[in-house]
Amino acid sequence: MRFLFFLCFISIQFHSTSQIQINETTKTNPKRFLIANTAIGTVSFGSLIGLQQLWYSKESQESFHFFDDSKNWMQMDKFGHTMSSYELTKTMSNVYEWSGLSTQKSRLLSASVALGYMSAIEIMDGFSSDWGFSVSDMGANLIGSGLFLFQEKYFSKQIFQPNFSFHPTRFSEIRPEILGENPLESILKDYNGQTYWICFSPGNLGVSAWPKWLMLSFGHSIDGRLKGDSGDYMGYHSNREFLFSLDVDLTELNVRSKFLTSLFEIINCIKIPFPTLTYKKGDFNVLPVYF
Repeated sequence: MRFLFFLCFISIQFHSTSQIQINETTKTNPKRFLIANTAIGTVSFGSLIGLQQLWYSKESQESFHFFDDSKNWMQMDKFGHTMSSYELTKTMSNVYEWSGLSTQKSRLLSASVALGYMSAIEIMDGFSSDWGFSVSDMGANLIGSGLFLFQEKYFSKQIFQPNFSFHPTRFSEIRPEILGENPLESILKDYNGQTYWICFSPGNLGVSAWPKWLMLSFGHSIDGRLKGDSGDYMGYHSNREFLFSLDVDLTELNVRSKFLTSLFEIINCIKIPFPTLTYKKGDFNVLPVYF
């Protein structure tokens, strides 16, 4: 997920705009709409230029082509695409609602812009000799935006939330050129340390005694994967890992500080460490704290 850094940057910029009393207007404010589109356009194009300079300019180019990576890294990259598209759609929907657009128009426009942005990255991949346009990546992008739209339509709330966590592994030291030469690169490249979660609170599904801020979390991770398209490499065999834990929905906490409200909205996609039940290779294990 090479654009994760840029996703974080975009989210911070968009949230800083969208957290200014979203519901204080009921019709489009031309000034705010201009600010919203200028911010979205500037950050989106700016990040694409950044990607071009930092990654694609260093790779050899060729004619546009497709690339089937649907089985690489045990689909961890697809989880990343799904979450990225979801977060972009959600964040931009808040921005457009702040500008005064109706809820429905904000949802559809944000999904269109998010998918357009993700498609631009895939097209850039399509001209790279080392990559290519991935249909499975685009499918994952559609799932992410679709998850947001589905919940807005049928729940009017994001009940099921994708979250992310990371812990360092020894594998980045074995293949640093692939899995990261420093801690920041490892977060982006070492899929063995990444975990993608789907979190929800039973309190939002009719269980009144359950606090809405306390969520159940189901996660997926991998272990021992040193090469994208090979499960056995350098004497290591890769395995899937399934996890069950708890999490906290920071946006459900009753805080009065506008700064904390904005901060919690931004970092709410990061899974908070909790005791965790794991299942791997037919065995269950309990970890006192899992990152």
